[in-house]
Amino acid sequence: MKNTKLNQLLNIKYPIIQAPMFLVSNTKMVIEAMKSGIAGCIPALNYRTNEELRQAIKELKQAKVEASQPGRQGGSFGFNLIVNKSNIKYQGQLKVICEEGVDFIITSLGNPKETIKQAHKNNIKVFCDVTDLNFAKKVESLGADAIIAVNNEAGGHRGNISPKDLITELVKNCTIPLISAGGVGCRADIDKMLSYGAEGVSVGSPFIASEEADVTKEYKQACVNNGEKDIVMTEKISGTPCTVINTPYVQKIGTKQSWIERFLNKNKKLKKWVKMVRFMIGTNAVTNAATKVTYKTVWVAGPSIEHTKEILPVKEIVANLVN
Repeated sequence: MKNTKLNQLLNIKYPIIQAPMFLVSNTKMVIEAMKSGIAGCIPALNYRTNEELRQAIKELKQAKVEASQPGRQGGSFGFNLIVNKSNIKYQGQLKVICEEGVDFIITSLGNPKETIKQAHKNNIKVFCDVTDLNFAKKVESLGADAIIAVNNEAGGHRGNISPKDLITELVKNCTIPLISAGGVGCRADIDKMLSYGAEGVSVGSPFIASEEADVTKEYKQACVNNGEKDIVMTEKISGTPCTVINTPYVQKIGTKQSWIERFLNKNKKLKKWVKMVRFMIGTNAVTNAATKVTYKTVWVAGPSIEHTKEILPVKEIVANLVN
């Protein structure tokens, strides 16, 4: 696998980031990712308190030192921040991350200006999620170190543009490195994204079925048993379309907002509160499905689970991706 700008930015052996996944990502997964020569990222929202976040960073810093010893692969770690106003934990999380020090931050869903400013003061790189050229140009002008191009094959909240079209358009019009997110489940997929002009890839769904993931065995097995054809879009989680496995429960409740939600979403004053309530309800459903046995199975995943054939350690998933 060729050496890219992402290898250089994060000092990693392979141009791969283990993507941040709500409820799924944890320090065990990222430590094994670093040992395997790639980078790992965790959503800051996976931690209930800032002190828990601080302890996780300290654990990863120590693990990075060990992973970087002579004869080992080395690696990098970072955290994902939701930077819009609806995340009331944002300012506190950013403060802890900057105080403790990480290799990089991935921003999502909002203006990353303040994050970039504070992170760069502390020698932390910032990569920003984008789904189109307009936002890519904005974050580039703000000083982002790289863009995460979220395409229409990504898991969770995905973009609307195909990997090839999105990558080629952004590479043509932007000067900072591009990392492709979505549609990567095997080595051939990585080679394809790099051939379009990406400097690396962000891979999430294949790591759900890892031994280190703190989700139920049922969730992991669902990623093994299902494939690309079993992924559907639902508006029932956050109000924004999100990809999930098409379980009998998802089929029962439907994937569209109710008529009253659609009606209320047309009201400028009420729209914000409707989305907040939908987000709370959806998040609780996803949390319960990921962490306990329940018939209300709302399992978030992307089409790249097509290549997930068994539950494996992170190191073997990485080996399958690069070999």
